[in-house]
Amino acid sequence: MMRRTRRTTTSLTALAATGFLAGAACAQDINTTEPNGAAYDQTPAFEGQTRAPALEGDVALQQTVLAEGLEHPWGLTELPDGNWLVTERPGRMRMVAPDGTLSEPISGLPEVDARDQGGLHDVSVAEDFADTRRVWWTYAEPRGDGENATAVATGILSEDGSALEDVRRIWQQQPAWASTKHFGARIVHDGEGNIFVGLGERSDPEPRVYAQDPQSTLGKIVRIDAEDGSPAGAGIEGALPEIWSMGHRNIQGAAMGPDGQLWMNEHGPQGGDELNAIEAGLNYGWPEVTYGVDYSGAEMGVTEMEGTEQPVYYWDPSPAISGMAFYEGDMFADWQGDALIGGLRSGDIIRLNIEDGMVTGEARHATGIGRVREVEVASDGALMVITDEESGQLIRITPEG
Repeated sequence: MMRRTRRTTTSLTALAATGFLAGAACAQDINTTEPNGAAYDQTPAFEGQTRAPALEGDVALQQTVLAEGLEHPWGLTELPDGNWLVTERPGRMRMVAPDGTLSEPISGLPEVDARDQGGLHDVSVAEDFADTRRVWWTYAEPRGDGENATAVATGILSEDGSALEDVRRIWQQQPAWASTKHFGARIVHDGEGNIFVGLGERSDPEPRVYAQDPQSTLGKIVRIDAEDGSPAGAGIEGALPEIWSMGHRNIQGAAMGPDGQLWMNEHGPQGGDELNAIEAGLNYGWPEVTYGVDYSGAEMGVTEMEGTEQPVYYWDPSPAISGMAFYEGDMFADWQGDALIGGLRSGDIIRLNIEDGMVTGEARHATGIGRVREVEVASDGALMVITDEESGQLIRITPEG
């Protein structure tokens, strides 16, 4: 039995009383603000690359808070028995039962650098978790002298859910840097015994140029063997053997589409949040190619360059997109195959209809729910959301009634 400390389920009655039972889509008013890039005459590279038409058919939602008091939760994954693992950025991982019971912190995690955007990040489990109980996570690893970088570790969750055992760090981002920003770092399994890891470029002007350096893993997607971290990259000539793609800013969401296509999203500067369809060996442009502008309002670069890929979709202004999933379930029949993306600044769930690799419609749901850090689809078809707050929540979302 896992250790339990408190139950934090909030009733629907209480939620309604505090106004949390909102949730119809409101895409009709999301594209009315002038883009930051308009100051430099930025235009999309193709029709439908930004500001897609509003999706029809609003859905009234019920939001049930299962757990609260989570300190800046970041990663979320469901276990076969219906429990959920959730990470907290200061360096804790907990289990949340279906009834909302929140465990004590799971022991055995390595030290993290929890300053600013650092800390404990994504969490993922093996497809055969019921047999192996293997868990992976990403974190900001302290490297001494104020330097740090993203690392990937794996371990075995004890039968009672209280500890991670046989913990091993299997991969380190290089080089380390004295920065507290842009770590990434989402995990996606490829179904062949490897994992993709989406990484940030550490934000500052000095390290960000490494996103274009094939001998660095800053601003890259890597693919590594899930057991030992050995390289399984795209075989790019002159590049480190784990690199899958390059030219990324700060990857915040990642998911495998229903057709097996790998998708990752990343924060742009002031404007220019991107959704990318990831292919082996390609360059996605940052910091030379981007939409939006610098935080100072200055122009960042160009929006198109030979040898670099265009985002499938971009937002300007930025909703500060985050974790993502593709909907496959029974509760929201009209959403099958749609991408669901958390909005940190926008405080909602962004739903995109994608057809033939193109975004054909956008909607916003659960507006005002808070800073959505991650969205997952539960085995029963409900949406599970964590909010990145000092006292964050795990929220279950279902159709009203």
